[in-house]
Amino acid sequence: PYLNHIKSLSGAWPHLRYLAQWMEVTTSPTKWQLLRRLSPQRLSEVREERARRTEIAAIDFVSGQPAPIIEHITNPEALAASLDKPGAPGATRLYVVEDLSRDVVEHLGSKLDIDPLFFREHINDYTWYNTRDPWVELPDLDIVSRSRPYFRLMYMQPRYFKTRKSFEKAQRQAGKFNVLRRLDADNEHESPFDDKSATVALVRSKASLWIRPASNDQQAVVPGVLLIDPSITEGYPLWRGYRPFRNSPIPSDQTNYEVPPRTTLFRDLLFWIQQTPQQDIDAVENNPRAMAFRILEIICAEWLTLSRYITARLGQIEWEIERPEWFRIDKQELQRESMNFNMSLKKLHTWRRRLPVYRAMVAETRAKLFPDHAPGSNRQDCITNLEKDFAIVAGHYDDLLSRTERIAAVATAVTAIEESRRAIEQNKTLGRLTYLAVIFAPLSFVSSFFSMSADLAGLTQTIWVYFCVAVPISLVVYLLVDKNWTNNLQGAYNKTKAVKGRTGIFDLKR
Repeated sequence: PYLNHIKSLSGAWPHLRYLAQWMEVTTSPTKWQLLRRLSPQRLSEVREERARRTEIAAIDFVSGQPAPIIEHITNPEALAASLDKPGAPGATRLYVVEDLSRDVVEHLGSKLDIDPLFFREHINDYTWYNTRDPWVELPDLDIVSRSRPYFRLMYMQPRYFKTRKSFEKAQRQAGKFNVLRRLDADNEHESPFDDKSATVALVRSKASLWIRPASNDQQAVVPGVLLIDPSITEGYPLWRGYRPFRNSPIPSDQTNYEVPPRTTLFRDLLFWIQQTPQQDIDAVENNPRAMAFRILEIICAEWLTLSRYITARLGQIEWEIERPEWFRIDKQELQRESMNFNMSLKKLHTWRRRLPVYRAMVAETRAKLFPDHAPGSNRQDCITNLEKDFAIVAGHYDDLLSRTERIAAVATAVTAIEESRRAIEQNKTLGRLTYLAVIFAPLSFVSSFFSMSADLAGLTQTIWVYFCVAVPISLVVYLLVDKNWTNNLQGAYNKTKAVKGRTGIFDLKR
């Protein structure tokens, strides 16, 4: 029924047609071009598995309880039963969904009465579109979108791969997701400090939260749905990932603590939700968005990690400009130093293109999480406490973008100076060729002139004439074209003329 509802809306809302196609083929329509090449039996098996894929955790936040109650759901039938089952009294339930599938969208959308656009915004990862892309997402007016009970956050996850083969394996792993997620490889940045076979990739990621608007005729349970991305298990989080969201214990603190699994985002998120303190659980009753507090912490930490990575790369680019001899890459050893500056500019342009996109993502996150507060509102909870952290992140990316522009200006100036130096060297080389032409042209002319004689035997008696004529002529022509000699001759002439002028004036006075 939910798919039929989406199809009925696609005439007036054309952007929902992409979601309907996604549900019909059980994955991103762009991946369907590859899946359709499979054999009919294999294709049927793959589509069935993708359509039924379910990895969900139903979490009940009950005020006064020391920890949330978590129920794992691994098939569509269990999801339907959970949606029909009433929640605990006074509980606020959150469904954490890893990846999406046709059956999951069908059950959640129809049972919870969710706007299809909530799922539509989550299934792809495009940051820009071609003019012929039918799946383009056009922005809505703020007056239309401000009252929606859901939002979508975009962020990047830096990931390290030891070998190129490992990176390609991660790409194939991402291709098995139902949602479209890709890896942006940072191949431009080769550095002697890196392993030659290693690759750092930035995984495009999204997290979407929907909370059913409260109304008087509904039960006390206010369900929410949190969509997160499946994890790439190949490779490692850059620098082994973000730090734990708590201070390290001091020697006198003998409290036992658990270690995060560090396997997938889904398991890490459930681990940190289980560690939610009592005050944050109580805050969910007044602000249901507090259920997403842990995923917001992870997103903020990923942005901070990425800012450190970009800072490292920009520092290496500055070193390349200042000390190009330290950064000679094998494939550039035979090139001139000026080519190193061009390579530095090429690396820099990567961040000049990406940083505005990242800054816009952070700005959009802040706008959705921390809207303008009503006058006199001073509510404080775990979500509002995160506002300063995201402000720090936004400041980092503003600084990185301005730093990139400054480096670009310096690199451009250095490149221009280097090109001018090369032009001077080339002019000197051309000057030497001019001298050779000046010397040999008269010699060649005189040689040709004397060779017009048919009596070659007689030339043996007059060969000295050639040198007596050709050498003085070459010398005279050389002196005429030599800039330094002509300048000196002109200066001597001017001095002589000035001396004669002063002598004439002295004679008149006498």
